[in-house]
Amino acid sequence: MGIKFIYGRAGSGKSYYCIEEIKKRIEEGKENKLILLVPEQITFQTETRLLKHIGEKSVLKSEVLSFKRMAHRVFNFCGGITHKRMNEAGRNMLIFKVLEEVNERLSVFYRASKQQGFVDVVSRTITEFKKYNITSEILNATMQSMREDNEELKMKLSDLSIIFDKFNELLHENYIDSEDELNMLSDKLDDCNIFDGADIWVDEFTTFTPQQLGVLGKLMKKANNIYVALTLDETHGSDETDIFNVTKNTEKKLLRIAAENNIPYDGYLDLNNRENYRFKESRELNHLERHFFSYPFVHYKWANDDIRLYKANNNYDEIEVVAKDILRLVREQGYRYRDISVVCRQLEDYEKIASVIFNQYNIPYFLDKKRDIVSNPLIVLITSVFEILSRNWSYESVFKYLKTGLTGIDGEYIDILENYVLANGIKGKRWLEDWWEYKIDPFKQEGEELSEEEKQRISLINDIKDEIRTPLIKFYSDIKGKHTIRETCVALYDFMNSLDIIERMDSLSKSFEEKGIGDKAKEYDQVVEIIMEVLDQAVDVMGEEVIEASDFIKILNVGFEKYEIGLILVALDQVNIGEISRIRSRELKALYIIGANDGVFPASNKDEGILSDMDRELLRNQGVELASDTKTKAFEEQFLVYTTLTMCSNYLMITYPLADFEGKSLRPSIIIPRLKKIFPNIKEESDIFRLKNNEFEKVVAPIPTFNELIGAVRRDYDKKEIEDYWAEVYSWYKSKPEWKEKADSIFKGLKYSNQEQDIARDKIKKIYSGNSDNLLFSVSRIEKYAQCPFAYYVQYGLKAKDRKVYEFTPPDLGSFMHNVLDEFTNYIRDKKIHWDELDGDKCRAIISDIVDKQVGESAASILNSSKRYEYFTNRFKNILTKSVSVISEQMRRSNFDIFRNEFEFGSYKDSEPIKLKLSSGDEVFLTGRIDRVDTVELDGQTYIRIIDYKSGSKEFDLNQLYYGLQIQLLVYLDALIKNSKYFLDKQVIPGAILYFRIDDPIIKSKRDLSDEELKEQILKKLKMDGLLLKDARLVKAMDKTMETYSLVIPATFKKDGDFTKQSAVITEEQFDILRKYVNEKMIELCEEMLSGRIKIEPSKDGKFTYCSFCNYSHICQFDLSLSDNKHKVIQKHSDEEVWKEITSVVVKDLGGEK
Repeated sequence: MGIKFIYGRAGSGKSYYCIEEIKKRIEEGKENKLILLVPEQITFQTETRLLKHIGEKSVLKSEVLSFKRMAHRVFNFCGGITHKRMNEAGRNMLIFKVLEEVNERLSVFYRASKQQGFVDVVSRTITEFKKYNITSEILNATMQSMREDNEELKMKLSDLSIIFDKFNELLHENYIDSEDELNMLSDKLDDCNIFDGADIWVDEFTTFTPQQLGVLGKLMKKANNIYVALTLDETHGSDETDIFNVTKNTEKKLLRIAAENNIPYDGYLDLNNRENYRFKESRELNHLERHFFSYPFVHYKWANDDIRLYKANNNYDEIEVVAKDILRLVREQGYRYRDISVVCRQLEDYEKIASVIFNQYNIPYFLDKKRDIVSNPLIVLITSVFEILSRNWSYESVFKYLKTGLTGIDGEYIDILENYVLANGIKGKRWLEDWWEYKIDPFKQEGEELSEEEKQRISLINDIKDEIRTPLIKFYSDIKGKHTIRETCVALYDFMNSLDIIERMDSLSKSFEEKGIGDKAKEYDQVVEIIMEVLDQAVDVMGEEVIEASDFIKILNVGFEKYEIGLILVALDQVNIGEISRIRSRELKALYIIGANDGVFPASNKDEGILSDMDRELLRNQGVELASDTKTKAFEEQFLVYTTLTMCSNYLMITYPLADFEGKSLRPSIIIPRLKKIFPNIKEESDIFRLKNNEFEKVVAPIPTFNELIGAVRRDYDKKEIEDYWAEVYSWYKSKPEWKEKADSIFKGLKYSNQEQDIARDKIKKIYSGNSDNLLFSVSRIEKYAQCPFAYYVQYGLKAKDRKVYEFTPPDLGSFMHNVLDEFTNYIRDKKIHWDELDGDKCRAIISDIVDKQVGESAASILNSSKRYEYFTNRFKNILTKSVSVISEQMRRSNFDIFRNEFEFGSYKDSEPIKLKLSSGDEVFLTGRIDRVDTVELDGQTYIRIIDYKSGSKEFDLNQLYYGLQIQLLVYLDALIKNSKYFLDKQVIPGAILYFRIDDPIIKSKRDLSDEELKEQILKKLKMDGLLLKDARLVKAMDKTMETYSLVIPATFKKDGDFTKQSAVITEEQFDILRKYVNEKMIELCEEMLSGRIKIEPSKDGKFTYCSFCNYSHICQFDLSLSDNKHKVIQKHSDEEVWKEITSVVVKDLGGEK
């Protein structure tokens, strides 16, 4: 009976020594038990190593145990478990119940206890208490002995004691907590002789919890000898900054327990004086182990081959370099994949990238990580079933449920139903309607009769709806109101059976297995078992609790969140990828440490938990030991750095990215400059500088090499130099049947043009004319063609439409605003209300009535569909009231009268279509609608002005007009002037073309404004913009109040009565030039359109590109990196330059006439 220590630094052979000692005892024929006690996560690895080293005798004569395995072994051999074991999920559900019961008694944690995330915080704290043998009695006693100035900690301990007491009370009715197992093991060892006379070797531990120390204390009394291997150097001083201080403290605790149990101390074996077992083949790594934490630095004088540093641009670059280097080691230096590990501090930063790249490079790998199950389709289905109920059949919850793929509804049917539901805004009680008769085609006009095909489609949609909702309605009926958890669990199980869930999951699991996705197959198998286990534990823990469905799913979620699926190695020869804290291999030849950035490795521990560092210090002073505080963790992190750097025997590569996924810069870890100091000859590599240059470096594996081949072929095509071997590489791909087609496609890709061929004239005419005999276009459509020919073709030729969603879009808003303003103008005309009679209140009342009427009509019924849209409706009323108040003021200041609003060309109501004769002989008819036409009589002449209402901010731009992007107002003006005799019985003269912005502007001022000042500011903000006839009398007729400047039109007078340069005025002759120019521009654009030109060529004006608001960019795939994709750049010209160009075009095209 005794305890002996085995000391040795990393790589000194401690584990090897333990196994050798076991082998020696077996060969000596010793009959006593030989136990090797190691951490849980490396038991399988250690068993494999023992078997390999000793042979089959090791299975019969020795045993590898962890503390958990030891507990189960004792309980099975000696008895001791009379209750079911509660897992973490059950424990969290129990804590949820505890917090519900005691939250009124809590003080500090009263509010926090109502948050779902608090359950996990409490669970971790209870685990810590149990591991450190803290009871509620100890907490209460500690509170009593504390000074009054520690009131906050006292209140925390009081709350935790209440929670802890209640937890244990409810737990021990039916269960034992898995965290109590080691205490039970310790008690059971008193009466159990299973380890009597055993020799026990304890290896790979750095620290022990008080629970584990208690077990070791009992084993000391039972065993023949206990040998504890600790990573220690030859010094035994006490210094908390010493890298080995963690294990020195462990040694002290073990010696104290041995002394308390009168166990003799048999001394120690120091392996530090022997040749280092692990680093015998690498002088560099041996120097690293001995001197990484030495100060002053001990420099390594020789060349570096076994340690490399790599500075990557990003995570992707980092992993790709590692993958290439792994293949180099395997192919050139004879490594096996199992000899290699890739480790990082946070695996979630790398697991997806590593999976993609390692698959591309055909590197077998194992991700050493447990997966949570909350994203599994079955868990999503269960949570969404309750979400449908709580969110009143919302679109999101219903289709989250349907898209799990577990409902038995065909995916095509789900898509059909989704389009229908989105287009008609179906949610809530509408799902419970017996028959849906909403529009099947959202673009169909109101009142149009349904075709036979549409009737059949509606019948199909109703069948799909019934199949979906029938099992749901039954389930909701079963759980309506309050039920016990047992009843709700039974109802949920019956619901899952009604959907054949277990059979579907089994089928999916087999499908994954057949496709070689073993880890996915295992996940689907385990999830069904987990759900049954969660339901069973929910019934056992709280079966008779009466709750509502909304609370039931919270309890289930608490359980689901704690489950993780652990995967086992599916092959022996794999690269292990995992987190630094989990990797424990001691037979590694090569190690890659990735993500070695500042604050990541070593990690900066800032989360203090429910008990702060100060709290822990106060408790420690009271004799209550808990887990490490952040300061202690920082020193432990340094030890972790040491054990990680010394993990491999032959080759170490450390990499770090310069930027994260968002492009934010990252700094290297402090270990990088330290390594450079110790190894002055080491060269930090990057994508620019490589030590191991290999001309065939890009030829590594089929997929990445093929990607490189594409780039090489492109460079060769562009007459750039490439390596000679690429021709041979291309021949290899051509010779492989699985690659031949892809290899051929490379050259096709070189000739790829992201441009569309022109369409034959007869075909394009047929496409654009549709069923009509005439080529009928709207003026706004011609402007869209000028913006981008291809987008125009997709929208009006192919008639592509976005999926209709039941929402109020910007175009809907524009139409709504125009309709209301039209109704407003008609109302005051019909009621013969003069502009002087319209004050703010009257405007508001009229607008309110009109909007309410519009909203009541079916076309605008969406504005009645929710409180959100009700708010928007009131907002629209405010905007429109402000707009008509400004219009009223503008009309009061003006001598103009409204001649007609919503004046239509092409409807034959107001005017015939505008006819254009093309040079090809084709005739094009243009339609359009003018928001408002005003007239005034001056000296026997009639002047007209055109007003266009805009719900967005739009200003008149002569440059845009020149390029055909803003021609509507001039086209309308020309048509009105040419046809004025037909609807005015007289010839008219152009007076103005103006934009009016519909808005309720925000006025900012550093002081309070009077009503009159506020009115002026609003008029200024909503001043009309456009072109005016250069005629002082006419301008004053538009604003008879103006003296020098106007608040309603873009005009200002100088002192001499002339217009300022800033005034937007032109002569009648210039109006005529613009009219002629836009006619020519319209003919040019129509000719181009009918020639079949559908080029992908979006216009770009400065920084603005029309692609920004285009719905078809995913169709055209416009890409500036392609030589044939270029913007049509709108060159910026001064007004003088534009006038010069426009005039020259008019003179040229009309043979010298202006």
